[in-house]
Amino acid sequence: MFNGELNVKVDTFRETQVKSAGQLPSGFDPGQHYKSRFHPRGLQMAVLGASDAINSIGIPWQTIKDSVKPDDIAVYSSSAMSQLDELGLGGMLQARLKGGRVTTKQCPLGLNSMAADFVNAYVLGSVGSTGAITGACASFLYNLRAGVEDITSGRRRVVVVGNSEAPITPEIIDGYGTMSALATESGLKKLDGVDEVNFRHSSRPFGDNCGFTMAESTQYAVLMDDALAMELGADIHGAVTDIFVNADGHKKSISSPGAGNYVTMAKAVAAARAMLGDEAVQKRSFIQAHGSSTPQNRVTESNIFDCVAKAFAIKDWPVTAVKSYIGHSLAPASADQLMASLGVFKHGILPGIKTMGKVADDVNQDRIDICLQDNQRAVGDWDVAFLNSKGFGGNNATATVLSPQVAEKMLGKRYGEAAMKDYQAKRESTRQQANDYDDKASKGDLQVIYRFGEDMIDESKIELNDQSLAMPGFKHKIELPQDNPFKDMF
Repeated sequence: MFNGELNVKVDTFRETQVKSAGQLPSGFDPGQHYKSRFHPRGLQMAVLGASDAINSIGIPWQTIKDSVKPDDIAVYSSSAMSQLDELGLGGMLQARLKGGRVTTKQCPLGLNSMAADFVNAYVLGSVGSTGAITGACASFLYNLRAGVEDITSGRRRVVVVGNSEAPITPEIIDGYGTMSALATESGLKKLDGVDEVNFRHSSRPFGDNCGFTMAESTQYAVLMDDALAMELGADIHGAVTDIFVNADGHKKSISSPGAGNYVTMAKAVAAARAMLGDEAVQKRSFIQAHGSSTPQNRVTESNIFDCVAKAFAIKDWPVTAVKSYIGHSLAPASADQLMASLGVFKHGILPGIKTMGKVADDVNQDRIDICLQDNQRAVGDWDVAFLNSKGFGGNNATATVLSPQVAEKMLGKRYGEAAMKDYQAKRESTRQQANDYDDKASKGDLQVIYRFGEDMIDESKIELNDQSLAMPGFKHKIELPQDNPFKDMF
């Protein structure tokens, strides 16, 4: 006979009400494209995303590397939720509860900076500046701002910026679902008055919605200063001139929207007007909205757009939201917006929000045109895009992105006709190389760059004096600071 206490654990299951997410294509496993042993999914995606960005340049990375000093390169990348699957922090937290052991990989690979660290160590082999900035849904724009400021200040000449996020895990879905942030089956049934939900229409920015749709994504972009782009014949897809970031001030709910986004949007539009004039902003600009697909967002963001439009005399301002196609990927969300906007510049088509039949009644449409169908113009008729992000916690950011046509006119003004002809001739080869890679990648040949243990730096061969440092494997030396920036204080 047993008289003591007996603790018994029994498996229990419950059905989640959140049944939609934006995932990588069925059958596509990022870890199958390189030796990804023990890598969390988010880091697998980071390797593929950064490799794709580098291969898409159309210029060999070694050529770029040899054209600048080692510390002229920077990488800024992060994941807002860290790596919370079984191979990262999620597995570390679950291990003892499941009767298992924590591995040596789970803790370090779970860090949110690993999206940058992996790119430096295994893709680029960079010894330049690095950083992993997070700001909830605005994380990409925070990293982009760091890159743009580095280049405009002259500190760097090449910056790889991006984010990778793989948040579709039971725990993360449970967390966001519990705070009523995600669209649920019951909520969608109630909205649509149906018994069976079309989950492909669960993300409805500015429509009758009940929460956002979680997504995974990896997006990386390569920034160059204009002189290097001209020298190498880089194909310019757009120009990021400003990113404005502002907090919300005092709040009640930390996750609720606030006043900071008024500041970022107004500054971004004012900056564009200062460069391009009133007509470009009023007639040839569009907004890539945060458009998270929540009732609060649709009201507050539309009110902000209307207020800014009124201040700058804009009417029928085109607004779209890429989250209607792919969901909300958290840290890379603004990168999704950037890539979609570069596509608008390239093809002239502003994709409409097609997951809803009408705009919700409480959305302010006095001065904005929320596109439910594609808005097609001739290539070159869109001059500027405003990428808007309203992140949890008051992480508001708005970027001003100019079209490649505008950027090329700017280069022509700075460098002259002869230099532009030389640049355009070089660019033909770049475009051919990029197109060749795109054809191969579209057929599954991603040519993933993963250089584990290759070309490691022999520290015994580093040459150092009081003027410079020479690193083996790099063509140029790193110059050490010689000038006192505080002369007036000594």
